[in-house]
Amino acid sequence: MNCIKGCWDVEEKRIYSCPQCRQTFTPRPVLVKNTMLADLVEELKKTGLQAAPADHCYAGPEDVACDVCTGRKLKTVKSCLVCLASYCEEHLKPHYDSPPLKKHKLVEPSKKLQENICSRHDEVMKMFCRTDQQSICYLCPVDEHKGHHTVSAAAERTERQRELEVSRLNIQQRIQDREKDVKLLQQEVEAINQSSDKTVKHSEKIFTELIRVIQKRSSDVKQQIRSQQETEVSRVKELQEKLEQEITELKRKDAELKQLSHTEDHIQFLHNYPSLSALSESTHSSSINIRPLSYFEDVPAAVSELREILQDILREAWTNISLTVTEVDVLLSDPPKPKTRAEFLKYAQEITLDPNTANTWLLLSEGNRKATVMFQEQSYSDHPHRFTDWFQVLSRESLTGRCYWEVEWRGIGGVYVAVAYKNISRAGRGNECWFGRNDKSWALNCDNNSFTFLYNNIQTPVSGPRSSRVGVYLDHRAGILSFYSISETMTLLHRVQTTFTQPLYAGLCFEYFGATAELIKLK
Repeated sequence: MNCIKGCWDVEEKRIYSCPQCRQTFTPRPVLVKNTMLADLVEELKKTGLQAAPADHCYAGPEDVACDVCTGRKLKTVKSCLVCLASYCEEHLKPHYDSPPLKKHKLVEPSKKLQENICSRHDEVMKMFCRTDQQSICYLCPVDEHKGHHTVSAAAERTERQRELEVSRLNIQQRIQDREKDVKLLQQEVEAINQSSDKTVKHSEKIFTELIRVIQKRSSDVKQQIRSQQETEVSRVKELQEKLEQEITELKRKDAELKQLSHTEDHIQFLHNYPSLSALSESTHSSSINIRPLSYFEDVPAAVSELREILQDILREAWTNISLTVTEVDVLLSDPPKPKTRAEFLKYAQEITLDPNTANTWLLLSEGNRKATVMFQEQSYSDHPHRFTDWFQVLSRESLTGRCYWEVEWRGIGGVYVAVAYKNISRAGRGNECWFGRNDKSWALNCDNNSFTFLYNNIQTPVSGPRSSRVGVYLDHRAGILSFYSISETMTLLHRVQTTFTQPLYAGLCFEYFGATAELIKLK
């Protein structure tokens, strides 16, 4: 009754509403007690009848149980940091009704209240030692924490709360930044997929056209061969028929002459001889000279030559295509640069030497991984990619991305361990052909006494431990070329930082007969 009147007094209205049914009244109605309900309440008070709590109100193994309940305990609704106890809804009422208990700090149900008790003094820990960064009770500063910087737990919490809010702001900002990044990356994925699908479709169309062109040329060659075959066979058969006709005529003439030779009448013989002895002109003035002919055997050789040319073109074009594909890189940061030999070996590249580039005094062996300067010239076929004067050879594989390989060498004069662009000159003894003497190649000259780095004909002395094995690391995209002395340890000899505009090829160069070098298998 007092509650309803107090509510109406605050409203200061002429129209009043019932808090239960919301019906309005003007003027303020006179309230009376609901006698039926009042009697029922009084009866309940007398009998002390209470409704049994539902099963879901009892504490389970995962719940915090009320410390006051006896028998089957109810779930805790609040824990008190002052009492260090947990209470169900019924036993918590004193904390809401009793003025002294109202000052207690109530928190969400906790099973860790005993952690707030000092194990040494058995007191509630309400202080914090900043020196040792731990919670303490009010007695701890008297003994083991004497002279330490101590504050109240509330003060430390306030300080940490400020730091927490700053951390949360930073985290929330990072979340926003990462969400933006995720969105950008999703857009990048969609762009990559669209671009790759479009490129694959276009590339398939181009390759289909190339295949169609080659098939057309194959059909043209076949048709041309068959046409020439028909022409030549027809010509030969025509001559064959003429010769057979001439043979028939000669046989008839021979029979007539044979008959005339048996004529006994001299006058008759002399009369018929002039007409029979005259021979008609031969259809073929000279005898047929059958010699070993190649006929169409030269055609496969010409087609094979075309195949070699196309393979070279396709290999070079494929390198450029592969390079443009691998240049598609959306990584926000580069992977860390290798530091140990084990990390370098992750980028080990299997490299073989290209016989079409080898100087004719070089012998390739060990599966085209080893080159030796011989005292006798080798029998290589002519090829536009061959080094004609310098004892040099390039790899068959092009090098892009991250690559690592090692070269083992021996012999007088050592070896030039090099990389070069494919368009380096090949013919002649000029610097434009010599590794390290032009702007299309980089070389480390290794001999028994020293190392020298060469680029564009500029020589740079290199210091480092002598070794018969040299490691080469290439990061084409980053423009890094490094040479290492390999023994029990791996020592950097020289590093180049530049911009590579084309795929590179590994190279070897020698100055003296008998020198040899091998590309070591690392996998």
